[in-house]
Amino acid sequence: MLRAAAAAAAVFPARFTAAPAVAAAEELRSPLLRVLGTLRGGRGSLLLGRRARFCSNSSASDSEAAAEAEAKAEDAAVAEGEADGKASSAIVPTNPKIEDYLSVVALPLPHRPLFPGFYMPVYVKDQKLLQALIENRKRQASYAGAFLVKDEEGTDPNIVTGSDSEKSIDDLKGKDLLKRLHEVGTLAQITSIQGDQVVLLGHRRLRITEMVEEDPLTVKVDHLKENPYNKDDDVIKATSFEVISTLREVLRASSLWKDHVQTYTQHIGDFNYPRLADFGAAISGANKLLCQEVLEELDVYKRLKLTLELVKKEMEISKLQQSIAKAIEEKISGDQRRYLLNEQLKAIKKELGLETDDKTALSAKFRERIESKKDKCPPHVLLVIEEELTKLQLLEASSSEFNVTRNYLDWLTVLPWGNYSDENFDVHHAQKILDEDHYGLSDVKERILEFIAVGKLRGTSQGKIICLSGPPGVGKTSIGRSIARALNRQFYRFSVGGLADVAEIKGHRRTYVGAMPGKMVQCLKSVGTANPLVLIDEIDKLGRGHSGDPASALLELLDPEQNVNFLDHYLDVPIDLSKVLFVCTANVIEMIPNPLLDRMEIIAIAGYITDEKMHIARDYLEKNTREACGIKPEQVEVTDAALLALIENYCREAGVRNLQKHIEKIYRKIALQLVRQGVSNEPDKEALSVTANVEPSSGDGAIAKDEILKDSAVEDASVTNNIINPASEEANEVNLAKEAVHEVHTTEAPEENSISEGKDTDGAKEDAVDKAIEKVVVDSSNLGDFVGKPVFQAERIYEQTPIGVVMGLAWTAMGGSTLYIETTKVEEGEGKGALVLTGQLGDVMKESAQIAQTVGRAILLEKEPDNQFFANSKLHLHVPAGATPKDGPSAGCTMITSMLSLAMGKPVKKDLAMTGEVTLTGRILPIGGVKEKTIAARRSAIKTLIFPAANKRDFDELASNVKEGLEVHFVDTYSEIYDLAFQGDAGTETS
Repeated sequence: MLRAAAAAAAVFPARFTAAPAVAAAEELRSPLLRVLGTLRGGRGSLLLGRRARFCSNSSASDSEAAAEAEAKAEDAAVAEGEADGKASSAIVPTNPKIEDYLSVVALPLPHRPLFPGFYMPVYVKDQKLLQALIENRKRQASYAGAFLVKDEEGTDPNIVTGSDSEKSIDDLKGKDLLKRLHEVGTLAQITSIQGDQVVLLGHRRLRITEMVEEDPLTVKVDHLKENPYNKDDDVIKATSFEVISTLREVLRASSLWKDHVQTYTQHIGDFNYPRLADFGAAISGANKLLCQEVLEELDVYKRLKLTLELVKKEMEISKLQQSIAKAIEEKISGDQRRYLLNEQLKAIKKELGLETDDKTALSAKFRERIESKKDKCPPHVLLVIEEELTKLQLLEASSSEFNVTRNYLDWLTVLPWGNYSDENFDVHHAQKILDEDHYGLSDVKERILEFIAVGKLRGTSQGKIICLSGPPGVGKTSIGRSIARALNRQFYRFSVGGLADVAEIKGHRRTYVGAMPGKMVQCLKSVGTANPLVLIDEIDKLGRGHSGDPASALLELLDPEQNVNFLDHYLDVPIDLSKVLFVCTANVIEMIPNPLLDRMEIIAIAGYITDEKMHIARDYLEKNTREACGIKPEQVEVTDAALLALIENYCREAGVRNLQKHIEKIYRKIALQLVRQGVSNEPDKEALSVTANVEPSSGDGAIAKDEILKDSAVEDASVTNNIINPASEEANEVNLAKEAVHEVHTTEAPEENSISEGKDTDGAKEDAVDKAIEKVVVDSSNLGDFVGKPVFQAERIYEQTPIGVVMGLAWTAMGGSTLYIETTKVEEGEGKGALVLTGQLGDVMKESAQIAQTVGRAILLEKEPDNQFFANSKLHLHVPAGATPKDGPSAGCTMITSMLSLAMGKPVKKDLAMTGEVTLTGRILPIGGVKEKTIAARRSAIKTLIFPAANKRDFDELASNVKEGLEVHFVDTYSEIYDLAFQGDAGTETS
């Protein structure tokens, strides 16, 4: 507002030229104004704006002498002002008088109140209000009520939100606007209107009594006057003198205040104690609510006291400004002096031969590197760099320590201190990238999108360490790369599989020969940003050797509470890694140390079902492999039946890496077959040159070159519609050129002289190239010719399972699989009940077999009390394949069913598989790996599944294509399994 007042005075000089009122001539000579006149050092009257000067260094004697010498001139000026005061006053006399304005248009002031005697430019955006002000000015009723706007409830008046508040005020009308206005304001004369800018001059205080009109807001007002006061009161005098003294101190320090004082004193009328209080509050930079408090105060002493507090604050601010300016000036002068001395020292050392050019160039290189990062680099790092640069200047270039220091500075200055890449938290963009790179994995994608959404709401994505767990080949590493693409972060990957040296993570000490920083420092140097996405691969395969425990060293790296000040042994300065997003991968999370696992958020990737593998093979693997082998789409066809046979009989694992290897094997054999037939997709420069030299002849049967190019373009477009890589496109253009040349020769064969170069020595070669090549078709019938004999046989050994055999479901690190549990009777005799176990079973599985025998015996006694099978039979339980280690409790119910089937001589229902842990009382406990086991059941064409009831929620969360076509039963006790396996169909849920 203060700057605006000064600006308004400069813009409207004719309006702002005013002489003091005649009625105030007596008070002009009062002691108050005499003292205030010394603010300018006595060089001219305060009220004579044309001679206004500010000299803070003038002495008291000079002030008195100047004041006495100009007293007569001042009296003459006052007398002259009596004659033409009306003509020169900026306050235009109106009819009726000011006291008659009891109803005024309310003009909201958003930033500061208007004090009497001061100008203020205001921008009016409400067109109705602006039109009303213009009409008032035309009727010579150029007055309005200026009222300060209250802050909204719950907002801090010290926080600047000017644009928002103005926008909200413009939308308010009538009573809503009246509620937002302070009751006490100022009667303001409208001195000029230019566009939407209205310049106001304050006259006297007003108080709103009631609303007259809503739009524009017109209110009834009462004119306020100061409470009576004794101008000879000592307390008031002392307070006013203190205000003047404080103002004088501030004026010495701030030239901006001098301009405000000079502008104000050119247009002020009578100057007294109330005006002094208004003057101090108006030109201060205080909070608008404090200024409003001064405006509302009618007691002169209290108003002076409030103003004194404001100007005292301004004096403290001026002192603080001076100290800041002095500190900056000293710093700048010190830097300049240091720079000058350094340059002189360099020149002296160069003349004396004390410094080599190599050392100077090194120092200059390091300083140039760090110069651009100086603002973002932490102060402790800058201090270390300066110390090392000083040390470098003192070391001999041939010493070993010189090389250590040089390498150390090289690492310190190359790191991206404070350099962050802008993150992209657009979930739609992330969804698009994830769908482009990966098929299926809907639950994993959903979890990653949730993570990105939380990052968008927080504004940052650090604080979480994601661990992608799953079998090999399911795309854990590529998912990490896709997350980096989605977030627009740099990507860096390093594997910790088999890592046994802590120095790989924390760095070596600089004292060692060949010392290097740790992987994280190398990562920051490589990516060039301080917030990359770091993929730590194979974290479940960490080693532990004589050099320490890397898993414990990773705790500091991954813990969000510790990596804010990560300390690398080589750099020996703290590095902030809190902005780095860590993504870890593991095959088996049980192998990860618990303290490390506790800091991670696990996202399990179970694997792909057959349908998903078909899509991945067709849309991703086959396309990329074909491009990598340089084969065109029209040269080969791999049928769906071949892909399905490849997946079922060769690549049953959960991932697709082995599937990719088999597809590459197929295409390599196809490439060899095509080359043996004489196909070459390489660019042929000779053919291109022949095509360029073809010219049309004058014969009627000649083909114009434009037609050749047109036909070539059409064929090129048809080929380009297929998805091929740039190298294949280039090869297509060459082949099209060859076909065009061949077409020219064959078309113009009857006219021997139509083309001068039509019969050249390369005719036989072109015929060989253009010979029709038969497309290679890979079907299930000839798949063995490309990839050999099937690796896997059908998991279902029996079409109808015999007595004593039941199919179970198992989870492995490679995904899910089915396994048969077979029980047979070895020997029978009274009291010969026993159990023999084979199949390389673990301890837990052996215990499950013993529990199964006990539970099966109890159930058999319940169902067939006379059957003494378990008491008199020696049983042999086997779980093929015998070479594969097996362990886990979830085969308990399958073992019981196998034993009961043998005991009762009944086979189980066809196409049935089950899983679940059993207690001695026959309760079925939940199991793990629901998705993997479901996939294994689908692969073996199982139609009926039995799961523990506690796993129903896990099954419901599976994708619909995983559980499609399966009849699933959820059971709580083994009695329910008995009924399902041998008799009824209770508790069925069909998907």
